[in-house]
Amino acid sequence: MPRYKLLIEYDGGALAGWQMQEDLPTVQGVLEAAIKKLHGQHCLVYGAGRTDAGVHALGQVAHVDLPKSWDPFVLRNAINGNVRPHRVSVIEVEEVPDEFHARFGATERRYLYRILNRRAPPALDYGKVWHVPVDLDVEAMHAAAQLLVGKHDFSTFRAASCQAQSPVKTLDALNVSRYGDEIEIEARARSFLHHQVRSMVGSLKQVGDGKWMVRDMKRALDARNREACGAVAPPTGLYLVGVSYGPLPEVPQQSL
Repeated sequence: MPRYKLLIEYDGGALAGWQMQEDLPTVQGVLEAAIKKLHGQHCLVYGAGRTDAGVHALGQVAHVDLPKSWDPFVLRNAINGNVRPHRVSVIEVEEVPDEFHARFGATERRYLYRILNRRAPPALDYGKVWHVPVDLDVEAMHAAAQLLVGKHDFSTFRAASCQAQSPVKTLDALNVSRYGDEIEIEARARSFLHHQVRSMVGSLKQVGDGKWMVRDMKRALDARNREACGAVAPPTGLYLVGVSYGPLPEVPQQSL
C-alpha cells in the first residue's frame, strides 16, 4: 500500500482537537471521513502532533496508507473537496517510503503562540490570539524564557493527564518578541509534554505583567510541581507551525 505524507493547516476553533473522538468533530476524524469517500474503506491518518481543542495549525504533518496509488495533486484536491465545510485544508501531498512515520520520525516540532497586547479586543483575529489588555514586559518575558531552554524535568509545565513516560524534555528554543501590539512566543523541541507550551506561556505572562520576577520562573521549574505553574494560557493563540524530519530514501516511481 503506498504511503502519503500530508501537510495540513486548520482552524481548531470548531474542532475538538486532532485525535478521533466519538460524536465530536476532530481533525483526524474529518480527514479519515474524507479519505473514506475516495475508497469506501477506513484508512488511519497518523498526525505528528495531537493538538488540543481550539489549537490551530499552519504546518501539521500526517501520513496515511491508501489501497491504491494516486497522483499527489489529484489526491490533495480530492481530500479537500471532501472535508468541506470543516476549516481543514491539505496544502501538499507527497508519496513517501514505508519507513516514514509522521509522529515517530519527527526530529523537531515548532509552535507559535500569539498574544494580542492592547486595550481594544480583537475583531479580525478573534479566536486566533490570546487577548491580554494590560501592558506586558517582553524583555522580562524573554529573559525568563531562557531559563527554560535546555534539558529539564518539566513536571511543573505538564498536564495531569499527560501520558508521556518521562517529564524530561529538551527545549531547543523559547523566544519572545513584540511586533507592534502582538507578542509572539516561539517554541522549538523534538517533542513536548501535554499542555507544555500553553503552561510555559501562562507562566511567562505572569512575568510580563509583574506578578512574577524573572527568577520566579526558575523556581517554578525547579519545583517540579504542577501547583507551581502559572495559569495555563488558552488554546486560541497556539499554532503548530512546522514539523521537521531527517532525510528519507526516494520513493520508486509507480505507474498509475
